[in-house]
Amino acid sequence: MYKIAVIPGDGTGPEVVQEGLKVLGRVSDRFKTQFELTEFDYGGEHYLKTGEVLPSDAVEKLKTFDAIYLGAIGHPDVKPGILETGILLNLRFSLDQYINLRPVKLYPNVETPLANKGPEDIDFVVVRENTEGLYAGIGGFLKKGTADEVAIQEMINTRKGVERCIRYAFEYTRKRNKAKKLTLCAKTNVLTYAHDLWMRVFTEVSKEYPDIRTDYAHVDATTMWMVKNPEWFDVIVTTNMFGDIITDLGAMVQGGMGVAAGANINPEGVSMFEPIGGSAPKYTGKGIINPVAAILAVHMMLQVLEEEEAADAVESSVIKVISKMKSMSAGQTGFSTSEIGDMVAEGLG
Repeated sequence: MYKIAVIPGDGTGPEVVQEGLKVLGRVSDRFKTQFELTEFDYGGEHYLKTGEVLPSDAVEKLKTFDAIYLGAIGHPDVKPGILETGILLNLRFSLDQYINLRPVKLYPNVETPLANKGPEDIDFVVVRENTEGLYAGIGGFLKKGTADEVAIQEMINTRKGVERCIRYAFEYTRKRNKAKKLTLCAKTNVLTYAHDLWMRVFTEVSKEYPDIRTDYAHVDATTMWMVKNPEWFDVIVTTNMFGDIITDLGAMVQGGMGVAAGANINPEGVSMFEPIGGSAPKYTGKGIINPVAAILAVHMMLQVLEEEEAADAVESSVIKVISKMKSMSAGQTGFSTSEIGDMVAEGLG
């Protein structure tokens, strides 16, 4: 029995979550695995009704679950930053989800903007540090709103935070067991303090993993190679801000937001799984949003819960359904949102 907290969220979030849960229900039937689902209404509507982003007991409640399944956060009537900071960043930090995991994988019949590249060329994973760096929120204003205004945002990197992220990346590369190559993406030639720490820890920890080849690339070079030679990468480990940037590039490389899923992971605690495409309010209620990314978030959740057979079955079914789709873009897939969910669920047998 797995206890799953479900946060459908805003916009099209509830629609894609419904399809993900449809697939999870079929997984339960086929693999005799039970899931106890509890829904929470956190998001824009809750904030507009109550004035609170998260209830005071929300984090403690969520700590009692095995995983969190999230639809989307972002409401057109709520100022940008309030929900994202108050829910997404709050949960990542409060639940110590110190790994953001983003597979960048091109599936057959999905179009990539990269010329002469196919599924055999685009299959790597980004391991992003998720609770430190520039997102730690350390800083402030001096003389705000005046001509002499000063704004300071500090990058925080601790030895503990850096090492646990890098160690996770080495373990993940070993478990992935493909090219067994781990690339550190940083900017050591300019960020000579913070990224010196990253390089030193990376070099030290690598000695414990003689079976893993290591590599280094500045972040600007990484973005170039992701476009020109994505096949060079197996697993990339990087900082919070750089990871945020290169994973959006990765989403485009793999065919767009409609197929990109991610995980915020605490290996010793509660992890959260989501499609990364946002709430897409303009498509709400039209039944045309593509739920593949949300279903692949279920795939990732099953992997982290170590239900590998079920996870592989979900991905295989998704691949078969994608082969029938005209596009990954909302309204252009050739199927309704619910039809795609039905086909993936039926594909599990």
